[in-house]
Amino acid sequence: MNKAGRPGASRGKKKGPTKGTGGKNKRSLEGRGPTPKAEDRAWHPAGKRKAAAERYAAAGGKGASGSSPARSSRPAKKDDDTETVTGRNSVLEALRAKIPATAFYIAQRVEMDDRVKEMLSIATHREIPVLEVTRPELDRMAGFDGVHQGVALKVPPYEYAHPQDLLEQVIDRGQTPLFVALDGVTDPRNLGAIIRSTAAFGGHGVILPQRRSASVNSAAWKTSAGAAARIPVAIAANLTSMLKEFKKQGVFVLGLDGGGDVSLPDLELADRPVVIVVGSEGKGLSRLVTETCDQIVSIPISAATESLNAGIAASVALYQVATARAEGSTRD
Repeated sequence: MNKAGRPGASRGKKKGPTKGTGGKNKRSLEGRGPTPKAEDRAWHPAGKRKAAAERYAAAGGKGASGSSPARSSRPAKKDDDTETVTGRNSVLEALRAKIPATAFYIAQRVEMDDRVKEMLSIATHREIPVLEVTRPELDRMAGFDGVHQGVALKVPPYEYAHPQDLLEQVIDRGQTPLFVALDGVTDPRNLGAIIRSTAAFGGHGVILPQRRSASVNSAAWKTSAGAAARIPVAIAANLTSMLKEFKKQGVFVLGLDGGGDVSLPDLELADRPVVIVVGSEGKGLSRLVTETCDQIVSIPISAATESLNAGIAASVALYQVATARAEGSTRD
């Protein structure tokens, strides 16, 4: 029986490639291949995470593998990255030192004393914009633990000196060098206190290592009570190498440590060119710095006290050196 003639029957063409077509539509026969990984599919959450990680890596963050690229010890500052100096003494000293300030902020209905009047006079004379703001705004600018006393000053990032330049300047003036170097001191408030003590006891500058150190920021400015405008701060690429160079030029390196071989009152090098090295309160001086020191000096304290704050230790040592130098000049 002829099925082709059956009513309703159809001899239509078969779907897809047929035998003898010579490979026509071969790609269709091969299929779509293996399923892409989830992270290679842009619409998949894993793919979106991968894309985000790649963008983050391109911007300088961690890469997709989670490793961090090498970075400098001190991040580069942006052009508009300024510091806020707060407190009447700090602001007044910065203005007197002609720091290139960009704005002077004063609280509404602030109590006008002689310092505030002088600030306004200097700011007006130097054509620094004077902006009257609310106290809550000054609170925000000063930070959580900042005390602004109704005034604040915007200043550019601190410009550090070079240690060798500082030493040569002191020698050229015919003075006996007295520096303080910090080894692992990371609290900017300690740095500010040490800058203030250096100014008070006739020191010529503070030297910081490039890595693992506090910087002259708003907290250091505040604690220094304006001394940061008068005492230069230098950056040493390598603190140990710098100390060795100072030694070659006749500077004695004194390290402060509780287990020192010389007690501070018995120090005989105070009238010589000196750099006092202060370590962190927890770890003290590093091994390489300790080995570089000419003497390790200890400050006599009560047995009930384990150690001194870095800022206090530096102050005591500076006072002792300044006193010894004053007595020596009197004898002469």
